[in-house]
Amino acid sequence: MRQKTFLLVFGATIVFLAVAALAQQSSAQPSPAKHFDGNSWWEHVKFLADDKLEGRETGSEGLRTADAYIVDQLTKAGLQPAGVNGFYQPVKFVSREILEKDSSAALVFAGKVEPLVLGDDAYFNTRFDLASEEISAPLVFAGYGLKIPEMNYDDLAGFDLKGKIVVYLAGSTAETPTALSAHNQTIGERWKSLRQAGVIGVVGIPNPASMDIPWSRMSVNRAHPSMDLVGEEFNETAGLKTSLTFNPAQAEKLFTGSGHTFAEIAELGKDRKPLPRFPLSVSLRCHAVLRSTPVESANVVANLPGSDPVLKNEYVVLSAHVDHVGIGAPINGDRIYNGAMDNAAGTAALLDIGASWQAKEAHPRRSILFVFVTAEEKGLLGSKYFAAHPTVPAKSMIADVNIDMFLPIIPLKVLKVQGLAESDLGDRAREAAQAFGVRAQADPQPLRNAFIRSDQYNFIRHGIPAVKLDVGYDPGSPDEQIFKDWLSTRYHAPSDDLAQPVDRATAATYEDVVRHLLVSIADTEARPRWKPDSFFRRYATASN
Repeated sequence: MRQKTFLLVFGATIVFLAVAALAQQSSAQPSPAKHFDGNSWWEHVKFLADDKLEGRETGSEGLRTADAYIVDQLTKAGLQPAGVNGFYQPVKFVSREILEKDSSAALVFAGKVEPLVLGDDAYFNTRFDLASEEISAPLVFAGYGLKIPEMNYDDLAGFDLKGKIVVYLAGSTAETPTALSAHNQTIGERWKSLRQAGVIGVVGIPNPASMDIPWSRMSVNRAHPSMDLVGEEFNETAGLKTSLTFNPAQAEKLFTGSGHTFAEIAELGKDRKPLPRFPLSVSLRCHAVLRSTPVESANVVANLPGSDPVLKNEYVVLSAHVDHVGIGAPINGDRIYNGAMDNAAGTAALLDIGASWQAKEAHPRRSILFVFVTAEEKGLLGSKYFAAHPTVPAKSMIADVNIDMFLPIIPLKVLKVQGLAESDLGDRAREAAQAFGVRAQADPQPLRNAFIRSDQYNFIRHGIPAVKLDVGYDPGSPDEQIFKDWLSTRYHAPSDDLAQPVDRATAATYEDVVRHLLVSIADTEARPRWKPDSFFRRYATASN
């Protein structure tokens, strides 16, 4: 009996010691330290989204004021200038605006001309250098208007498109992977295929199933200037004579006499099903008159030097755009489009994170490059210029983490990671989120093409692995409705201002996750790598 009792006690002791050892091991690996409380972040947002900055239009005095504030904050944080002129990298643009009173568009059917009401029916896309002469050409409906060799998919096959205008519905088939779909819907990739087929113009119809904002808000600022970079190297739409966006609610006009209806097309497009392709019975006659003016703005670039004598010559990029859309058509009497969440919030996060390394704290092994870009709202132009003409050696940039409209409007339980499955940055982002009790997810709304709509995409096209991080939600949850309501009422509207509800605790945790990810990338010996099956791996191969 004594021996049995001894064995039981001895066994219990061993179990106790094992549990204690595990507990000690666990306590030796505490959760990462938290660096942010949301308050300093909000102070930056309040300055950048104040009415006095008038919406930070590219080239405006308001944006210059924002840039000066950023430079002042970077200087106080002890970061090093890494631009061309100190912290600044000047960028030149051409601004274009439509003179709508001198412009016109009409559909021609059976010899009858039906004028289109610009703004109600359609509007011209002024990002492109449209032809000044009158254009008259047949229309062809080409489904999604895409040619994707990787999927053996071609909406243009079987048609003589020379001298014609292609009409397409925004989107792609469900079989096309999200990143591949987004890539092929970029302006440059889409036009590359269309131009080779002899197309002279396009009419795009937004997919009603994936419109972020209603048509009334899409068209209200159609006369607002668009911009493009100066330099032939950036001209991706040479040969494009006309481009219009057509109101889905009026799109039946395009299908008159074709034997098809837009309702039929939209129903298929809602579920990303294959679309029919056919010549339309109407043709387009249009004339766009544009006014062009030169504009100058700047990217702002700062460096947190790395601590490793070798790896400090490599850079982890943290990027966000500073600009918004300025002053526009009034909505509920307000003409200032403040851009608090889009993207004063992201700019503020860069400033907060940049200032978080105290003098006594060791820097990460690699350097961290803080890139505040301009003209994102004009088509990702500031990052396009920086990626093509970086202020550090191009091969030294190993990764980009991009912050654009991350939307801290609900508690942070889910982190949406654009590019989650494309490179091992996605794996590291997942680990960084988990360290703070947050779950990572891929994009639950592939139709929105978010992967190509922010500045990380320009780094990707130069072979640099990248991710974009947002506050996420579970599909079908009440949080999803909160995001939908935000997009429909505040996105690119004056109500994206300082009066909206914001969750500062979410912003703080988000910043901690981003900082933790940056340190992980900077301190890991191996550079981030594209996954073997990633479509975007080809850019890294091409850049070598």
